[in-house]
Amino acid sequence: MTYCDLCHLASKPNAHPTPTSLGFSGFRGFHRRSHRCLPQPIALWDLSYIGARASRPVSSAQRSASAGRRSGAIAVAIGARVHKAMGTQAPTDQDSYARSEIDERLAKEKAIDDWLPITSSRNAKWWYSAFHNVTAMVGAGVLSLPYAMSELGWGPGVAVLVLSWIITLYTLWQMVEMHEMVPGKRFDRYHELGQHAFGEKLGLYIVVPQQLIVEVGVNIVYMVTGGTSLQKVHDTVCSNCKHIKLTYFIMIFASVHFVLSHLPNLNAISGVSLAAAIMSLSYSTIAWAASLNKGVQQDVQYGYKAKSTAGTVFNFFNALGDVAFAYAGHNVVLEIQATIPSTPEKPSKGPMWRGVIVAYIVVALCYFPVALIGYWMFGNAVKDNILISLEKPKWLIATANMFVVIHVIGSYQIYAMPVFDMIETVLVKKLRFRPTSTLRFITRTVYVAFTMFVAITFPFFGGLLGFFGGFAFAPTTYFLPCVMWLAIYKPRRFSLSWWCNWICIAFGLCLMILSPIGGLRSIIISAKTYKFYS
Repeated sequence: MTYCDLCHLASKPNAHPTPTSLGFSGFRGFHRRSHRCLPQPIALWDLSYIGARASRPVSSAQRSASAGRRSGAIAVAIGARVHKAMGTQAPTDQDSYARSEIDERLAKEKAIDDWLPITSSRNAKWWYSAFHNVTAMVGAGVLSLPYAMSELGWGPGVAVLVLSWIITLYTLWQMVEMHEMVPGKRFDRYHELGQHAFGEKLGLYIVVPQQLIVEVGVNIVYMVTGGTSLQKVHDTVCSNCKHIKLTYFIMIFASVHFVLSHLPNLNAISGVSLAAAIMSLSYSTIAWAASLNKGVQQDVQYGYKAKSTAGTVFNFFNALGDVAFAYAGHNVVLEIQATIPSTPEKPSKGPMWRGVIVAYIVVALCYFPVALIGYWMFGNAVKDNILISLEKPKWLIATANMFVVIHVIGSYQIYAMPVFDMIETVLVKKLRFRPTSTLRFITRTVYVAFTMFVAITFPFFGGLLGFFGGFAFAPTTYFLPCVMWLAIYKPRRFSLSWWCNWICIAFGLCLMILSPIGGLRSIIISAKTYKFYS
């Protein structure tokens, strides 16, 4: 006999009637009225047993006594079977011990979640998401957009810029929507959403390597960018001073992160992120305004600079990676949304989407003027960093480069925080380290030192943008959200949603395949004349 999950209440003394106290028919009526579930019939062997006993010739006195005993026995048997089927025997010391163990384990997991950087603080406002997304997206990549335009040409360049803006806004909306798609659960990390879409193991294998390549790659590139910009400030302000190697400027830039990396979570670096967002808008405005003020250069040319067909093709591929690198905020969008409070009445996607819209307006104000005006003024003679092409006024160029330094300080922290979360999660949950400030200090210091060492060893800024942009940013930004959407929601074949997702997937695959080819070629060419730690 089977009853609903609430039937175990009947076994509690002084709480609800039991089959023994009411008899089976009374208990069944009470059960049906209280729990609104369908009563199940008595098993056939019970009926056959009753029928066999009833067929024997007995006196009326025996029948009355036997009926009383039989009804009591049946009621007791039924009650025992109900309790046994539902596993609802009276609580024992063993059950209490098991329950306390579960409670203790849940308390430990909650304590760990409260310690980890992504889930430790959930009191962010919608404008936090706005400047976090601006800081994550508008980075050093915007300064390379005029150079990317020179390698793509007017037609393909404008088309790729506009398509990338539209597609990445669409895929970012998908990420925001999927954050709380399961009632009562939040996918606070990119790989958690991947596990929900593809399965526990496959989701990790698909998402985590790509996310690590993106975030560690961005941190390495920003180490190079910060050091290069500091060097330009020094050379611009003090042109007659002794030359200082790029290695030392990267180390100076890294020293800031040896301090800031110990801030506990994303909300703790909100002030740094706000300053970085303001700086990104400022140096982007300086870049296009100074280019416009300088005017169209003499003998400007808008054709492809490479003299061979192979060079033109490879440069085109590398430029695709530069554009992909410019739209890179998706890798931290779920982690940013995790900092926003959420209730069933007011889910986090509302304030998050408001912040995303503001961020994308700022992105458009930064990207399109810099890319189009920079290419218009300098043509194919533009450098891979527009600020290099702007030689005067010196004070303005130095200011813009200093703004870049401040911005990439914030961007580095935004992209490093999910990496810190992954490392600390593995150490605490898998390797059973205690969640202490000492553990956090050691892991974060080692990570900053690692990215600094790689940046000093391979400071190929232009090639790094193209290589990482195509190899890692294209999947996580352009088509992986679409693949997850198709796997989870399963839209009708050939519907509008189906077509939109597959177009984004095709575009992202092209970027992923073609961009690293050009970026790797650029790195090889730069490496021919480069001396390590020079």
